[in-house]
Amino acid sequence: MFIRLVLFLLLLLTSCVQQDVKNDELPPAGPSAEEQVQDTMHVATLYGSSSYFNFRGDEIMGYDYDLVNHFAEFSGVPVKIHLADSREEMLNMLRHNRIDLIAYSMYETKALKDEFDFVAFQEDSYMVLVQEIGMQTVSDINELKGKTVHVIKNSVYHQRMQHLNRELGGGIDIQLLDDTVSVDQAIEMVTKRKISYTIAHYKTAVQHKDFNRRLDCRIPVGFMQRNGWLVNKQNDKIKEMIADWENSSETELIRSQLYGKYLIKNPYFVTKKIAIPKGAISPYDAYFRKYAAEINWDWRLLAALAFHESRFDSSQVSRRGASGLMQLMPRTAAKFGLNMNDILNPEKNIEASVQYIKSLNLLFRKIENQEERKKFILASYNSGPAHILDAMALAEKHGKNPYIWFEHVEYFLSKKHEPEYYNDEVVKYGRFRSGETIRYVRNTLDTYQKYKGKM
Repeated sequence: MFIRLVLFLLLLLTSCVQQDVKNDELPPAGPSAEEQVQDTMHVATLYGSSSYFNFRGDEIMGYDYDLVNHFAEFSGVPVKIHLADSREEMLNMLRHNRIDLIAYSMYETKALKDEFDFVAFQEDSYMVLVQEIGMQTVSDINELKGKTVHVIKNSVYHQRMQHLNRELGGGIDIQLLDDTVSVDQAIEMVTKRKISYTIAHYKTAVQHKDFNRRLDCRIPVGFMQRNGWLVNKQNDKIKEMIADWENSSETELIRSQLYGKYLIKNPYFVTKKIAIPKGAISPYDAYFRKYAAEINWDWRLLAALAFHESRFDSSQVSRRGASGLMQLMPRTAAKFGLNMNDILNPEKNIEASVQYIKSLNLLFRKIENQEERKKFILASYNSGPAHILDAMALAEKHGKNPYIWFEHVEYFLSKKHEPEYYNDEVVKYGRFRSGETIRYVRNTLDTYQKYKGKM
């Protein structure tokens, strides 16, 4: 299965998908949407950090984009992606059967439920006030009276602010942004101090906060909402196709991978912060080449590890204190000769991380297959080696190979949150939720394969 997933992710951009089709290339309006799915599936989305964006000018990415590509691959139907300018434009395209599916996170409202069917539900979220930390920071919804809040016209945020204003007895100055403005752009207006306040769903706002510490998105202004893609109620064919696809174990795994890829450390923000030299993987390729030789690694694998640690942001410091390009914890950095004054220095950070990898390589020296050993090292780099050693012990006890990662040790690592496994006598380090580590290994290896195809 892993090989199939790797090939799928590598071939996304060269598959049957046609991208960014102009609206005049849409099929004619009419009642034949179900028939159109037989030969080509027409899908609309919007440009945004979680849906569809251009990464470094030569690669289309996005959670919804990748997920709908997997749906098309699974269903065996070619798909055309149509970029709309606004939410309302997408809805009109669907109303008039010019598309089969909206692959964009649409939040559930009574009006939308009455007109369309929701499919491919995503993680629930709630609306929050987005503002900068400073003198004008609001600490309570009631403090919005007398303040100006900018929201996107005719959006769920516009509706919510109107209701909130009535609930508070008025006093909020609601200013409308054009409906072609995306939620990401509205948040960026706050970070650039063009506007003081806007409304967004938390799962979008918190991604921006990870890349701009001065953003505040703590104040809820609404309740949890379900969200997903939209189809016409009468289009039973595509609903059946989506149901079959969602029930696939492969789809569950892809969703998990994409969640880690886009909703934890989204490459959308790298395009806005880190300048990548033309023809390079990162600004630090020379360092990766230099130090990868010390551990007999392909330098592109070391670069892939760095990408998933920091997105090549050498100034990044996590909430837990992990710092720099390779996200070293202060204790680990000190152990390998890196002091706090130099921890954000890209070359020294890479050098210390390679020393740490050397120690992990020694720890797993019984794994003779070098490629397999690298998977154990990647997992340990993410979670620490303790839980990996536990999973190896469980694999051996249950008749699996403790020196093979996929479908052997990975499987038992995924079970370490269950009492039957973490209470086993061979387990020394207790309970562990492994989802992040499992995604980390797979995503890092996928990125490595992509880099090998580029250079």
